[in-house]
This record gives sequence, structure tokens and C-alpha cells, in this order.
Amino acid sequence: MKPIAIFRHAPIEGPGYFGTYLERHGMPWRLVKVDEGEAVPADPREFLGLVFMGGPMSVNDDLPWLDPALRFIQEARDADVPMLGHCLGAQLMAKGLGGAVTRNAVKEIGWGRVDALEDELAREWFGASSFHSFHWHGETFSIPPGATRIASSAHCDNQAFVLGKHLSLQCHVEMTPELIAAWCRNGAREIERNLKKSPAVQPVEEIQRDLEARLVALHRVADRIYDRWTAGLKSREP
Repeated sequence: MKPIAIFRHAPIEGPGYFGTYLERHGMPWRLVKVDEGEAVPADPREFLGLVFMGGPMSVNDDLPWLDPALRFIQEARDADVPMLGHCLGAQLMAKGLGGAVTRNAVKEIGWGRVDALEDELAREWFGASSFHSFHWHGETFSIPPGATRIASSAHCDNQAFVLGKHLSLQCHVEMTPELIAAWCRNGAREIERNLKKSPAVQPVEEIQRDLEARLVALHRVADRIYDRWTAGLKSREP
């Protein structure tokens, strides 16, 4: 079986719970360490699927790996290689597929409700009408041509879109206790600066409250999403 490629754009924004999910299901994966200068692979068809994780940068920054990554996403679409994006990864997919990434009205940092749209496609991916997810972003994507918006939140209209086998999530369903602890340490100043600027930014104490129960509920949602996404990989297995 070909591996799933997971693109890491920052050392503390790795696969998280998605890696746990793949290991539990015996699915091989390879970490592409973009943050360490590893080149974007030459051909997306080398992989069963492609997963793009988060990062603190913008897809509009002048970074050497961004143009190759955007071309790679376009090539993956043309080759029908399923893609999954988390936060920055979703914004990369949106831009690569013809959308735009701009500043969101406010920053979202912490826990917040995500509402699935009232249609069959949204129910197919999320199962429930709403769920609580983790957020950490200051930008937002538009819906690319041909894609369908399937989720929103009070502070960000576009929380998820689907284009065939491809799914982009602005929110973070891949969180683990370790990821949340690292992000809170690394982002403490960002949180402090924005507490009074945005109603969607929570203090560290609130982010870490009832963490075990919140993550159990989040992982149920993630399992549903990842089950649906990996089902799209089966048609590509040899």
C-alpha cells in the first residue's frame, strides 16, 4: 500500500490525533518535514492521499516552499489524489484550488462551536448538526470554484469545504493534550495580546479546562471525518 503523505509546516503542528487514527487502522504514512526544508515531492501519485497540517505562517507570505506546494495541490486535484487540510493546510488547498485567503474579522483561539450546514453532504461528513472544535487562526479562505461549503461558525463563515474526495477544515480536529500544551506555551503572548480584541480568543485557563472530556468528544468527530475521508482512498488502492 502506498503511504499517506502528511505535510508538517511547523515543528509543533504535526499529525496529532490523525497520526493516531492512521496507526490504529494500520495505514502507512510518511511525514514531509517542510519546516526542516524538505522539498515538496515531485509527484502526488506516489501517495495514497495527501494531508496538510497547520502552521503560523500565511499562504500569502513570500516563502520558498509555497509555490511548489500550491502546484502540487493542483497536480493532486488533476490526478484525483484525495487531499485533507487542517487550518493552514485548508487555506493552502483553498488557494491552490482557485480560492483566496484573507484576514478573518477576528482571531479565533480556543474552543468554539462549529455548525454543519443543513444538507446531505454536511451530514455525510460530520454526522451531527454541530460540534465543538479547537481553533487557532487569524485568516480565512473563500470557497474555491466547484467546491461546497459544509460548515461555519459564529466568527468564521467558512469552516469547511468539500470538493469531490477533498476536504478542507479551518478548525483543528487533530488536537491532543500534547499539541494543546505546546501551542499554549508557544502562543501565550498571542493569546494575551488578543484577549481584549476578539470575543473568540480564550485565556489559557479556559482552553485547558475539562480538556480530557473535550478531547474525547472532539476525537469522536475526528473519527467520523477521517473515516469518511479514508473511504475515498480505497478506490486508489492497487
